[in-house]
Amino acid sequence: MKNLSIIGTAGSGKTAVALGLALKFQEQGYRVAYFKPVGRPPGVKGQEDEDGLLMQQVLGLPQPLETIVPFTIGPSYLSGNRPGNVTEQIQEAYRQVAEGMDLVIIGGAEYPYLMGSLGADALALARLFQAAVLFTVQIKNDFSLDEVIFFNNYFAQAGVNVLGNIFNNVPRPFLAKTEGVYRSLLAERGYRTLGVIPSRPEIACPTVAEYYEVLGGEVLTGEDRLERIVENVVIGAMTMESALGYFRRSPNKAVITGGDRADVALAALETSTSVIILTGGLYPDVRVIARAGEKRVPVILVHYDTYTTIEKISETERRIHPGDRRGIEMARENVEKYCDWAGILEALGKLP
Repeated sequence: MKNLSIIGTAGSGKTAVALGLALKFQEQGYRVAYFKPVGRPPGVKGQEDEDGLLMQQVLGLPQPLETIVPFTIGPSYLSGNRPGNVTEQIQEAYRQVAEGMDLVIIGGAEYPYLMGSLGADALALARLFQAAVLFTVQIKNDFSLDEVIFFNNYFAQAGVNVLGNIFNNVPRPFLAKTEGVYRSLLAERGYRTLGVIPSRPEIACPTVAEYYEVLGGEVLTGEDRLERIVENVVIGAMTMESALGYFRRSPNKAVITGGDRADVALAALETSTSVIILTGGLYPDVRVIARAGEKRVPVILVHYDTYTTIEKISETERRIHPGDRRGIEMARENVEKYCDWAGILEALGKLP
């Protein structure tokens, strides 16, 4: 039995990498399971962890979701009745998931330090399961490399087998620097780069539906176009004279503006716009609804002010859902084309 723990911070694409690797390894004839000891905080849909649900359905895992993801926690998880021996509960769930499998991919929590107060942070779990560790890296600037080197050093010094790193969703301007600078700096410190996955908006950018899930509100038109991706967010607070030129520079965007700014909304509709989000609970001029209907652009009305709306969507990220065939296939393609999946298999084969 081999264990591969995939660790990274929020937004680094841990789930997409885990899914792509699991599907690729299944293609090679391996029996692969997925286990996520610490799940995401419960969302508006209830207690289900979306990553666990995705893996359960796509990989055909027979265990119930509460076994695949034994703990789901939020920011106040220590309040009220604290769980008993967390480690024992996690181990028992793991035994059920791992039975009859060749490899268990262990999905990391949203951040590696979560549940550290109960001895179930990412390092403790990697040591518990004697898992090899693969880090996913989201590059925003040079500090991102400092972060991953810190984690590599921390885990390696604790005696954990650091298998390597995958740079995921790398923006085009950073591709050359990742290959030429970041990869070599990691190699100088003895750490491998096992993949550099370019950013692809189809899988990296959130959809209108994911914004709507966070914001709620009322869809005034375009209910059948909520799958459109959002690459940019623009605040429609400019004057009408400058709006059109500004909007033209931002493709596939979400425009956030007050419901009383019909001029801004109409200007946005003449450019590449994925959704218009109207704030303040103000219903727009009928011309906005009519033109959005013609352009097949969703219009969402929310009762938050513009600042609150921006805050709520600031951490929205693209998530692959069980029915998202395109996203699932792209996750597999990214691993196949841009990652040394064969090297990962070989390294896992050498583990005791």
